Order: sequence, then C-alpha cells, then structure tokens
Amino acid sequence: MQKNMRADFVFIGLAAILLLAMLFSLHLGSYPLRLTDLYQMMSGEGTPQQELVLFSIRMPRLLLAMITGCGLALSGAVLQAVFRNDLADPGLLGLSAGAGLVIIVLFYLQQQGVFVSAHWRPFAAFCGVALSASLIYTLARKKGEAAPARILLTGIAVNAGLGALTLVLAMRLDRSLYDQAVVWLAGSLSGKNYKDIMLLLPWFIALLPVLAWRVKILDILSLGDETATGLGIHVNRQRLLMIVVAVALTGASVAVTGGIGFVGLLAPHMCRRLVGARHALLLPACALCGAILVLVADTLGRSLLAPVEIPAGIFCAMIGAPYFLYLLMRMAR
Repeated sequence: MQKNMRADFVFIGLAAILLLAMLFSLHLGSYPLRLTDLYQMMSGEGTPQQELVLFSIRMPRLLLAMITGCGLALSGAVLQAVFRNDLADPGLLGLSAGAGLVIIVLFYLQQQGVFVSAHWRPFAAFCGVALSASLIYTLARKKGEAAPARILLTGIAVNAGLGALTLVLAMRLDRSLYDQAVVWLAGSLSGKNYKDIMLLLPWFIALLPVLAWRVKILDILSLGDETATGLGIHVNRQRLLMIVVAVALTGASVAVTGGIGFVGLLAPHMCRRLVGARHALLLPACALCGAILVLVADTLGRSLLAPVEIPAGIFCAMIGAPYFLYLLMRMAR
C-alpha cells in the first residue's frame, strides 16, 4: 500500500513537472509569450503574430519533443530489461547510428536527384536500426550466445564505425544538404511542424499497445534466461519481439528529430529509483521522464542564447555523458 502511494505521488510529481515544462516552453524564446497572452489566445483574442508563434512554431515543437522523449526513454527501458544491462541505450548500442547512416544516405540520394518522400524516413530509419541491431547481435555472439556485456561493447564499436561512415557521407553533400545533415545529426527540433508529428504517431499507436500487452514479460526477462525458461517463457521469441519494439521506437524517433542521445539511459535509471523495477510502473514513469528531458533540453537550447539555437541533442549529451561515466565507475568497483 505504501509503495502504491509513493508511486502515485511520483506520477503526480512528474506530471506537474511536465506541465510546468510545457508552460515554460511556450513562454520562453526570442518572442516571449506571457501566461496572459496564452490565456487570450486560448480564448480567441490573441494577435495574428502571437497565434503564429504559438500554434505554428512552438506547439508542434513541444508535442514532438514530448513524443520523441517518450519513445527514446521507453526504448532504453526495454533494452535494459532485455539485455539485463543498466548501460543499454539506443545511442550507446549503435542503434541510433544505424538510423543516422540511412538518413544521410537518403540525403545523398536526394543530392543525386532521386526523390525520396519524407514519409519514408521512419521506415528507412527502422531498417537502419534493424540492420545495426542485427550486426551487433551477430558480432557479439560467441558459441551461439550473446552475453549482455559483449553486446554493449560490440554496440559501442559499431556505433563508432557507423558514426565515422555517416560523417564521411555527410562531407560529400553539397552545402545546403550538409547543413541539414549536421543539424539532424546533432538532434534538433528546429523547423518541425505537425507533419513530422503525423509521421511519428502511427508508429506509437501501433507499438505502445504491444508494450502494455507484454509488460510482465519484461519483468521476467530481466530476471535472466534460466529463470524465464523455468517460468515457461520462450526466451528467444519474446526477446526478439521486445527488441523489434525497441528498434521501431528508436527508428521512428530518430528519423524525425535526429541523434538525441542518452535519454534512453537517463530516464530508466531515474525512474527505477523512484518507482522500482516493475515495468508496469517503470514504463509510464519513463515516458513522462523522457518527455520532460527532451522538452527541457529543447527549451534551453532555443532560449538561452536566442536567437542562436543549440540543438536539444547537445544538452542531453551534456547531462548524459557525465552520468554514463559515473555508472561505469560505479560498476567497476
């Protein structure tokens, strides 16, 4: 009973923080909007300039930041449960790098005169993440098994290799496409609109029910293969399903917003301390925490040095990199 009350307070607190982050995101920027201005616009009494800033620029960016953060955090929580490794993250494992390579290839094809619709980007990114995951799993296998530690180390190596290849291809782009590629690789939400949100929503509508349906399986998989097998779970089949879900969430998120890293590492660790390891509580908490992280990072990036904009991915890396080193040192003891 006490644990349930604590979880309730945690969810209320996270929801309150998210609401405050949303208000600050709508308020801050090179064109500030006060709470009274927001109220007037919601009442239909705002100026055309205020409505343009709110509904055409900041609102879609806010929604996209929340959806992306949710997807990356859930993907990280799933990967940590499946691989039983607290350092598992879509970026660190090289999954985001696979998506990045495919997206840069699309930019290169565009330069060669090949028309590729933006609607294909999430699917193309999914294919890139899937290929990266397959490569990592194949290289990490030893005697038919892939230990979590080997998967992590292999993922870091693949991430570095794919990142280098991505940079080489990006340098072959012309100036305008290169600028777009650099912004995308840094993980920026600048210039996003409702079309980008509509690219993401179908993936989330299809994948989130699968997570809710198999949430208890994640609890069992995190106990280890022998325990899961003893409980009657087909480990390889269930692990593959969960990896596909994590791959799809990562691919869809990265395809639209670019290489925003460390969210899948930070959010599960924070939430595990707050609500425990049960995924029925952990996953919703991760969704809220991931949304907060990306939204705050994006808000700071576009408001601290306005009108100069710092990509959200850079702020997430500034927080995530030291925390990753802390986890490494703690695990080495």
